[in-house]
Amino acid sequence: MKSPSPALSPAKGAAAPGSATGSDPLISLRAVGKTFSNGTVALEDMSLDIGQGEFVSLLGPSGCGKSTALRIIAGLGDTTTGRIDWPAGPDHEVGFVFQEPTLMPWATVFGNVFLPLRIKGRMASQARDEVNEALAMVGLEGFAHAYPRELSGGMKMRVSIARALITRPKLLLMDEPFAALDEITRFKLNNDLLELWQKFSWTVIFVTHSVFESVYLSSRIVVMAARPGRVVADIDVDAPYPRGDAFRTSTVYNKFCRQTSDALHNAISATMETV
Repeated sequence: MKSPSPALSPAKGAAAPGSATGSDPLISLRAVGKTFSNGTVALEDMSLDIGQGEFVSLLGPSGCGKSTALRIIAGLGDTTTGRIDWPAGPDHEVGFVFQEPTLMPWATVFGNVFLPLRIKGRMASQARDEVNEALAMVGLEGFAHAYPRELSGGMKMRVSIARALITRPKLLLMDEPFAALDEITRFKLNNDLLELWQKFSWTVIFVTHSVFESVYLSSRIVVMAARPGRVVADIDVDAPYPRGDAFRTSTVYNKFCRQTSDALHNAISATMETV
């Protein structure tokens, strides 16, 4: 990974990774509920504060509303009840990384990463340095002219991450981005993501089904139960960064995995009791 250049450097006074600033949170969910038109209650009375600079994982069984909550935060859906607040101010550029890379097959890597800036009215010639820098951030220097069909699954996901970062978001939302990748690629992208997060002090909300991934990445894990989706546990992962292979085999990591696994088991039990 390269050091950040001025174009994509963290804002002055940005929070340290994994810690809140002590001021207002970046985003607050207040008694959020979501009921779909078919009557399915996806979320009910979900309240959650996300501090600036935190890495928060949403963990829970399938159908617990993790992705629904993420889309509402991104503005891709509306709440049925409750509200989303941005106490730190209205300037909250958001980047979103979906479960699938969702790349345009007819466009080059450059064209795919450039898309958010094109939508904003930028010219490709004006944004060339920014696109190339975003590609360098995710380790894809030299692939600007490649097409998605020429890339591996892990490389496609890197393009998707670069596209999400090109607008320099304060908040990065990630919906199980590594779930379909092999274990070696997933571990590598976990490490790369943490390195970028530490450099740029983003706030990250990361959806996952994996206890092990959530503990490895997160400063905080929010465990959700389904039917309806709601928060049932909020776990601070009090372990220092940077993290690496030694952390994955440490007693601290194992302790948090057991604690999180127990919370997830309780969430699943709570879900079954409502069936």
